[in-house]
Amino acid sequence: MSDDAVRPARAADVPAVRAVTDAAYRPYVPRIGVLPQPMAADHAADVAAGKVFVTGDPVIGLVVVEARPGHLFLDSVAVHPAAHGRGVGGRLLRFVDARARALELTEIRLYTNALMAENRRIYPKYGYEVVERRVEGPYDRIHYRKRLDPGPD
Repeated sequence: MSDDAVRPARAADVPAVRAVTDAAYRPYVPRIGVLPQPMAADHAADVAAGKVFVTGDPVIGLVVVEARPGHLFLDSVAVHPAAHGRGVGGRLLRFVDARARALELTEIRLYTNALMAENRRIYPKYGYEVVERRVEGPYDRIHYRKRLDPGPD
């Protein structure tokens, strides 16, 4: 596998998935005042369920996705801070588009905390549009969607 390929995570990747997720989301804890949900996820269960895809050797980035009725839900994008600026996040977001198309889904949905301003700048650059802002418990979230062309028949 080349370093820029994205592949399904394996059980052996769980410690790296946890470490990259924690490194990526830890800087947000003081800003949002709560633990970001990806940091509390059951990474082993997500990997076992086939929801986690990783890139890099060692792992430097990952996405957690789940096929739902009518759309692909992008639960988490995490890039280790040491890999910022190397195109890892863009590569992962393009993979999510390809994954949705492979599953014959024409929409991707996600949300991000309203205080994660970096994400609010990034997602529109990749074709995501704001759907709504909703407070859910301690989380003030901006919900996004991206509509994909169905592709050739």
